[in-house]
Amino acid sequence: MSVNVAVTVVTYNSEDHVSALLDSIPAALGDLTASVVVVDNGSTDRTLAILGSRDDCTLVRSTNVGYAAGMNRAVAASPQADAILILNPDATLDADSVPRMLAVLDKPGVGIVAPRVREEDGELSPTLRRRPTFGRVGGLSFTGWPRFTERIEDPREYETEHDVDWAVGAVLLVDSECYERLGGMDESFFLYSEETDFSLRARDAGWATRYTPDAGAVHVGGGSGESATTHMMKILNRVRIYRRLTGPVRGWFYLWASVLVELRRAVLGRKESWPTVRALVKPSARPAPLGLNEMFVPR
Repeated sequence: MSVNVAVTVVTYNSEDHVSALLDSIPAALGDLTASVVVVDNGSTDRTLAILGSRDDCTLVRSTNVGYAAGMNRAVAASPQADAILILNPDATLDADSVPRMLAVLDKPGVGIVAPRVREEDGELSPTLRRRPTFGRVGGLSFTGWPRFTERIEDPREYETEHDVDWAVGAVLLVDSECYERLGGMDESFFLYSEETDFSLRARDAGWATRYTPDAGAVHVGGGSGESATTHMMKILNRVRIYRRLTGPVRGWFYLWASVLVELRRAVLGRKESWPTVRALVKPSARPAPLGLNEMFVPR
């Protein structure tokens, strides 16, 4: 069986949100044919019971192998499709959003499409990002200057369709050939930065990431919870991304700049930054799933 779109979701303790997401999918698809596969990464709440009671998705049970690996498993369990719709469980889709994204994906050179995303209160969610640079390591984003700011805040940047370096992965439509040629998501990231890495690798291979304001979605954010460990993973993976882009020497400077940024955050009261500082300077303090040695290379 072949479908237009393979809808893929990875859940982890997502009982508060996954039903709303699945309920929004039929209207979002319009007349497109689709499959829906949900990989659950070892939820301990009612997520499995909720998914098991539904007949509109295929459930794949898994241990917590990480978001990237879970997404790759969801794609592997899906039928052949023209495109892959990557969804966070705490997102919901607007009606007809998928056909509108697919129309953009069909344009020459486009491999990834990101829609206009709103916060739960209806306000614009700034999901577009610039590529990591040393100037954007953190701490100066309040200036709003592109040289220092990875997150794109200017509302005018969300009014027209255009290519971007990458976009937050809560809702992304990906060309199936692009996904296959890149070997899917890099599972060594475990959690965070996998979409950054994927978009940057796609661009290197000739596929653009394009934003369109014509398709919409809502993303609650933090649907699976946040902790000191997840913050640590986020920062460590940012160092890995920069090192991959620039090499070990510049990566070393970026690492120590990250230490200074996290120290500043910790002193200002952000408690989760203290264990992050330790993990940056002490490899043994890093989360085991990342498998990082002292040179920030996955084992």
